[in-house]
Amino acid sequence: MQDDAFPAAGLDGQTAVIIGGTSGIGLATARLAAARGARVVVGSRNPEKVDRAVAAIGPAATGHRVDAGSSESLEEFFAAVGALHHLFVPAADYRTGRIGDLTIEEAESPFRAKFWLQYRAVKAALPHLEPTGSVVLMSGAASARPAAPAAAYVAANSAVEGLGRGLAMELAPVRVNTVSPGTVDGALWRSRPDDVREAAYAGYARSSLLGRVAAEEEIAHAVVFLMTNTFTTGSTLYTDGGYTYR
Repeated sequence: MQDDAFPAAGLDGQTAVIIGGTSGIGLATARLAAARGARVVVGSRNPEKVDRAVAAIGPAATGHRVDAGSSESLEEFFAAVGALHHLFVPAADYRTGRIGDLTIEEAESPFRAKFWLQYRAVKAALPHLEPTGSVVLMSGAASARPAAPAAAYVAANSAVEGLGRGLAMELAPVRVNTVSPGTVDGALWRSRPDDVREAAYAGYARSSLLGRVAAEEEIAHAVVFLMTNTFTTGSTLYTDGGYTYR
């Protein structure tokens, strides 16, 4: 098959929606998608964060407030966005810990914040999602190799990866894939105490093949790859520096 049978690996003229695109991996992905030619729409519960992200991304970006835990808010958000080609939902806020230490509500939080949040977002986006488009879910490398006793968190990540495989079958020709990072040097970890963060980074470096943690931009590149590669679906891409192979 000739090279011109394949579309260029860019996002020119396409709309990429990133809920949680105001910080961390989401913002890094929004910036990269805009640089690749996409019209980027970011969403967050905090309108001030939306405004700052839009200013940081540049003229290709717009944004709206959205509560990703509310189906009604998501439906209003996607109605305002209109037609879209790509969806990425990295937003999450949850608790982890041992089964004996967490309340049931705390143990359920990774499912609410990772699994059901992404499920709701995909469902609300469907009426507006172009058939040539993509959905990128986000799990975490703990699905394949738990780093600490946190059974509910491990199970939630595994559930997201199963959701990706199931949706790939159900929504084809829309492509659905999952990106599964390990520890990332970014907004989440920088908000934690220095000694906790450095100990976590050092432990992860010892446990991975590449001997370091990831940068947010490296995860963003993986997400944009999954948006632009038109023959990848139903896959989980472990962007973990070889952590799951040690």
